[in-house]
Amino acid sequence: GPVESKNEAAMSELVPETRQKPVVPMKPMGINASLLGYIGIDTIIEQMRKKTMKTGFDFNIMVVGQSGLGKSTLVNTLFKSQVSRKSSGWNREEKIPKTVEIKAIGHVIEEGGVKMKLTVIDTPGFGDQINNENCWEPIEKYINEQYEKFLKEEVNIARKKRIPDTRVHCCLYFISPTGHSLRPLDLEFMKHLSKVVNIIPVIAKADTMTLEEKTEFKQRVRKELEVNGIEFYPQKEFDEDLEDKTENDKIRQESMPFAVVGSDKEYQVNGKRVLGRKTPWGIIEVENLTHCEFALLRDFVIRTHLQDLKEVTHNIHYETYRAKRLNDNGGLPPMTVETEENHESNL
Repeated sequence: GPVESKNEAAMSELVPETRQKPVVPMKPMGINASLLGYIGIDTIIEQMRKKTMKTGFDFNIMVVGQSGLGKSTLVNTLFKSQVSRKSSGWNREEKIPKTVEIKAIGHVIEEGGVKMKLTVIDTPGFGDQINNENCWEPIEKYINEQYEKFLKEEVNIARKKRIPDTRVHCCLYFISPTGHSLRPLDLEFMKHLSKVVNIIPVIAKADTMTLEEKTEFKQRVRKELEVNGIEFYPQKEFDEDLEDKTENDKIRQESMPFAVVGSDKEYQVNGKRVLGRKTPWGIIEVENLTHCEFALLRDFVIRTHLQDLKEVTHNIHYETYRAKRLNDNGGLPPMTVETEENHESNL
């Protein structure tokens, strides 16, 4: 009777209401462009190009190697202008520097309306002493100082819209064309610095070796680097996709280290003006692939991988330094008198 009807009413209250299923968003469908007409999404590339053209580019390249390997000549040949000063040997009055010096020279190069602020960092005195123990330390210190400079600008409260970039994007390491093997100095330098900078090994003055010697020496250098666990640019773990991996594998297995010849002198060959080196048996053409691999190095550094060199520097080497630095100091670099004054002025 009435008791049962009360229980039924109570039970009906406890039964949960049937909720509607949430609406699942539809998958984005490709819109028929011909139906709606042209939108203009593809102009974003042109917008980016215009912006970057206005601001220009920074590129900082370091050259390391013993005196007399043609470092300055090669960099001048690379950028087809006098961007690196040549040292014409030591005068009798001049003393050979006891430590490695760091000399940075900045230039603005323009081509096709594109401006690039190029900085060439030379390291005179490297490997020129009888005892070359720890001679890479000033170079490592300089590279880390540039990371530190960038980090201090980045953690400022009122930081600049565009932080000046002095970080070393690329280090060309010059190997002496002995034809035998790498020296302990070469291995030690690359072992220490491959973790902080993009190293590209090059065999200097490759015209001093025969074709067979050159091929054999390149294979030996690659093997020694592999045995010693030295990674040069482009590093395997930074390949982003299959296309990058295929392209970079070819460079790692065939081209590295680039056997190069540099020259800023022009000669007439078959009615054409070419950069080359004159020898008693003919002219070695710098940009001729059958003579040397300079053209491959130039295409690699400037025409295909320049932006990637900058990105790896920022996303890998600088990030590694930044994470370690902030971790060691509880989140921020230590406050110096200079940074305290900046901090107060910002406030």
